[in-house]
Amino acid sequence: MLKTEHCYNSDMADVVIVGGGVIGLTTAYFLAREGAKVAILDKGDFGQESSWAGAGILPPAGVGAARNAYEHFRDCSARMFPLLSQELRELTGVDNGYLRSGGLESVQGNADDEWHAATERLQVLDEAASRKLEPGINAGLGKMIFLGDMAQVRNPRHLRALTAACGSLGVELRAGEPVYDFVRKGNKIDAVRTSSATMTAGEFLVAGGAWSDELLERVGVRLGIVPIRGQIALLSLPAPVFRRILLHGRQYLVPRPDGLILVGSTEELTGFRKHTTTEAIGELLALAQRLVPSLNDAHLQRCWAGLRPGSPDGLPFLGTVPGYDNFHVAAGHFRSGIFLSPATGTVMKELILGQKLSVPLEAFALDRRVKRG
Repeated sequence: MLKTEHCYNSDMADVVIVGGGVIGLTTAYFLAREGAKVAILDKGDFGQESSWAGAGILPPAGVGAARNAYEHFRDCSARMFPLLSQELRELTGVDNGYLRSGGLESVQGNADDEWHAATERLQVLDEAASRKLEPGINAGLGKMIFLGDMAQVRNPRHLRALTAACGSLGVELRAGEPVYDFVRKGNKIDAVRTSSATMTAGEFLVAGGAWSDELLERVGVRLGIVPIRGQIALLSLPAPVFRRILLHGRQYLVPRPDGLILVGSTEELTGFRKHTTTEAIGELLALAQRLVPSLNDAHLQRCWAGLRPGSPDGLPFLGTVPGYDNFHVAAGHFRSGIFLSPATGTVMKELILGQKLSVPLEAFALDRRVKRG
């Protein structure tokens, strides 16, 4: 952990990023790869909030023609993940567990359109075909959609690889350093203040996840990002009993090659209360046994909860804060932070460095007209 003892840091960074989750780390990595001097500040340890807590499901790209900006953005991120995983492994020696395991999504579970643009190019299997593909799943689940290109990543390993990669490229990693204020000069942010330093920079990015609104309120900005609690249970068996991700509506089972199974997840508006509940975990365990009966004998290793950053319309906020020239935000990714991090890091790097954008950001602008659900 790097911490300064003096009150003013005269060694000015090119970019200060507030928030050390997967969005902040990925953006820092892409910036540093192009020679930018970057510092990341986080109130706790890097990647220990919703980035760490998620299941690492990576929906497939290009299932159907992208019909809107979000689907195009999603497809770009999906295509980037294999290459980024390989790049991080070669640079750091850390394998993030990227695996194209495939997935089965229950038609009865209201297939989530967020994860695929169209079903015409997907394979719909009857019950017999689904059970032939995965003999361990229960009878009576009905038709299922086969997503052969669905992949997964192990979140803690991915965050470890990103943190190591940032460190190797000279990114200043300042954990345990919450930002208390932003210093404004005209239409620019000049510095951030922490308990131990005032850090100046040319550009600033808020990537604070569920805490982003709390940070932005210091300059009078409120986007409507709220914490949405998600609970997950971790099961284990001596050997895997199914290989593909099983999706049932908004819930899922994610099998790891080593016999671990993630069961998630809830969506709860509970403020910043991050704890598990017996009711929610009980419902998740019941789902696991209903989908895969042999999980009755699984060992419950642990449970945890994370706070996802939900936005009013379900889309992330990506862009420059209105009224400022050098103050940017990348937040509000809800359940898709890990998945959308490669595209987000790329486009925020391009925005900050004044490069041509890979994906237009109008649909994600901070001052867009938000349709609230």
